[in-house]
Amino acid sequence: MARTIADQLVAQLIDAGVDHIYGIVGDSLNPIVDAVRRSGGRAKGGIDWIHVRHEEAAAFMAAAEAQLTGKLAVCAGSCGPGNLHLINGLYDAHRSCAPVLAIASHIPSAQIGSGYFQETHPERLFVECSNYCEQIVTAAQSPRVVNSALRHAVAAPGVSVIVLSGDVAEFEASASFPPFVTTQRPTLMPADDDVRALAAAIDAAKSVAIFAGAGVEGAHDEVIAFADLLKAPIGHSLRGKQWIQYDNPFDIGMTGLLGYGAAHAGIHDADLLLLLGTDFPYEQFLPDAGKVVIAQVDADATHLGRRAAVAHPVHGDVRATLARLTELVAPKRGRTFLDRMLKKHAKLLDSVVGTYTDVGTVTPIHPEYAITLIDESASDDAIFAADTGMGNVWQARYVTPTPGRRIIGSFLHGSMANALPHALGAQVAYPGRQVVAIAGDGGLSMLLGELITAVAYDLPIKVFAFNNSTLGLVKLEMLVDGFQSFGVDVPEVDYGAIASAIGLHAERVEDPRMLRAAVEAAFAHDGPALVDIVTDPRALSLPPAITGEQVKGFALAMSKTVLHGGAAEAVAMARSNLRHLPGL
Repeated sequence: MARTIADQLVAQLIDAGVDHIYGIVGDSLNPIVDAVRRSGGRAKGGIDWIHVRHEEAAAFMAAAEAQLTGKLAVCAGSCGPGNLHLINGLYDAHRSCAPVLAIASHIPSAQIGSGYFQETHPERLFVECSNYCEQIVTAAQSPRVVNSALRHAVAAPGVSVIVLSGDVAEFEASASFPPFVTTQRPTLMPADDDVRALAAAIDAAKSVAIFAGAGVEGAHDEVIAFADLLKAPIGHSLRGKQWIQYDNPFDIGMTGLLGYGAAHAGIHDADLLLLLGTDFPYEQFLPDAGKVVIAQVDADATHLGRRAAVAHPVHGDVRATLARLTELVAPKRGRTFLDRMLKKHAKLLDSVVGTYTDVGTVTPIHPEYAITLIDESASDDAIFAADTGMGNVWQARYVTPTPGRRIIGSFLHGSMANALPHALGAQVAYPGRQVVAIAGDGGLSMLLGELITAVAYDLPIKVFAFNNSTLGLVKLEMLVDGFQSFGVDVPEVDYGAIASAIGLHAERVEDPRMLRAAVEAAFAHDGPALVDIVTDPRALSLPPAITGEQVKGFALAMSKTVLHGGAAEAVAMARSNLRHLPGL
């Protein structure tokens, strides 16, 4: 039987299959850290402690591991500031439905409520970013609270938080703990009446388009077969990209601010739009229900109809629903709509997104050229993590999915600085796989110290820093809203030199003719590597559909720039975004 509550907690984590805890040691957390030490480490059937530089990174690392493996991951922070630093990464984990347990240690129990040094109230603070948040105050209560936290994290799935004072962690354990149990995910079958109503609507529609999200995971072949049956083009969200874009002859790209291709046209021009497993939040990119009949299939009933006026909601797993629909709908013979969308998609890729004439020689380096080289050099089972911002745009458009590749990011929480710690967590989870971080210089600088973590544990992540000395996506947001860009530029920083000083294989590249060799050398290096790519700060990413208000805002911002003496800046921006288009 475990000696203390801390020992018992570690034993319960081992029973749940946990291999390691991400965090920073410190006072109130010391009893738990010592219990981890006495467990003997993973090599002896215990748990490893992974020492990070910042608790926010610990939570992001746990989030990445949990998303990729589907298993419980754990992070920890000491009382007050220590566990407060976890909160941003925990929000990201919770919104991503990642099964993460956070251990928030607390001040001495006798001092709670007295305004003691570092006093906070974590049992209140973490409620909004968790499914379960409870404080342990007695030895008899502890095993049941821990068991409940584990079950809520895995079953929901999402974040659970245990609040535990350091002195309470040293109490003698007074009870055995219940074993950790879990099951395989069941199949959620839709109501037959709902499926029949949807089938009738599909039969009545002359043209159908599919918009696929993360909920199509595990149903790739079924979605493709159903699209073939209906002669329906398939657009996708960012989170759906990795599950549906590969081996897809019906692909028409992605819509939204990061979008490309004919997805926007496809979902607006169809008679019926079928939303499959997506909770796509940007309603301005969805069609008006008065013009297009909208149907939605989702395993989470709370998603149905909350983004658009849905005429045919179906609560069920995508795979199970498509199996039943396939039995009911009549095949569509004509390919006119499908072929028109595929032709439009190919034209857009060739003339706007995919073809440039001089990016291999012109400086500063165009970011689209850089991400293309990275995509070509990465392995077929690589894991990609991109920072929120322009890095996410380039990943969304240019990283090619395969059945073995994974693509993660702070897609729902939208936090900066996620790429590096996500990559570290991914590498811990999969030490034998190639892990790629697409980092913006803004995000990289926020958690730059985690490069030390990569060196300390010899985690062979490959970091590609898109260094344009500006917050690119924020700059674009300002421009389309009519604001002159301000406060987004920073001094030029040589991240290659910083990374080299820390101990990584590192190289700074300013000449595009040297970039391919630098990328290949980073991938070939047996250890952590960073390539600092000096990219064009004026390269913009525009969505596939631009509103009149956005055009007006952009023109207004450029006018303000010129009026305030920035004519050269306005001209340079125009040249950066036009010079690469064929014929211009």
